[in-house]
Amino acid sequence: MLRILHDTKYDFIRWWRVAAGLTIAFIVIGLVALGFERGFNYSVDFTGGTVMQLSFTAAPDVGKLRSALDVGGAKGAELAEFGDAKSYLIRVQGDTSATGAEKASQEVKKAVSSVVGETGFKIDRTEIVGPRVGAELRRGALLAILVSFFVTLLYLAWRFEWRFGLAAIIATGHDILATVAFIAILRLEISLTVVAGLLTVIGYSLNDTIIIFDRVRENLRKNRREPLYETLNRSVNETLPRSVLTHATVLVSTLALLIFAGEVIRPFAWVMAFGVFTGTFSSIYVASPILMYIEHKYPRDLEGKGKGPRPPGAGNTK
Repeated sequence: MLRILHDTKYDFIRWWRVAAGLTIAFIVIGLVALGFERGFNYSVDFTGGTVMQLSFTAAPDVGKLRSALDVGGAKGAELAEFGDAKSYLIRVQGDTSATGAEKASQEVKKAVSSVVGETGFKIDRTEIVGPRVGAELRRGALLAILVSFFVTLLYLAWRFEWRFGLAAIIATGHDILATVAFIAILRLEISLTVVAGLLTVIGYSLNDTIIIFDRVRENLRKNRREPLYETLNRSVNETLPRSVLTHATVLVSTLALLIFAGEVIRPFAWVMAFGVFTGTFSSIYVASPILMYIEHKYPRDLEGKGKGPRPPGAGNTK
């Protein structure tokens, strides 16, 4: 594959206007879907509900358990293996009062009994996750995203000149919006696992952008008079073998989780699979055009005297 993609000369940047139109349309569709659904589909971690820990005498059939819970009134209950294949946590959204918790507990008990029998399991504990805890988790998740965002901004400001840092941050903002739109369209349940996936996507996308920008900076030093449009295209082509191998490896691993992992991991896998595409897309079709626009408005000082004369085509966006 390295030989096939060696010394390519594809004109990636020429399609940036089409790409911008497509991504804007996708984000708008996602936000409209979010409006129609009146917000995100939060898990019990954020909304509150009942959490039960069950121990089974033998490893249960999770698919049958989930179907029985749906039929028994605990629709959308989350099942997660807890320690070993005979212990599970079951989270049920709903009323957080003592009466609501008792009702949820009885529904779960009845549903599980229909699958494994009344003697096939025991309830180790039952807890209520109140709305206060959910609100704190929501604030914590948002804070984690914002802190990672600004720490990255500080790193980019130190590692690159401000033009590169600003373009990378805008591209990251695009990835967050696009992923939020994707979550809204698929109605994925927002849990701490999905938040972890979103943070991973941010890091993955930034890494891809930094790889390309680092090559851009090297090429600018080699040929300072070359138009930025040509430098960006050449840099993307030079990093193409590495990008294809990296993205293909991550995508295969993510698809394995998506197909073979359980319901608890599947939302994370969906977010990561989408992140592979949006991270690659934004590095080429968001960060690069933004960098060209910034260069057009604030050209680099090539002569070391104030702004200095701009090289021919330095701000060319075609």
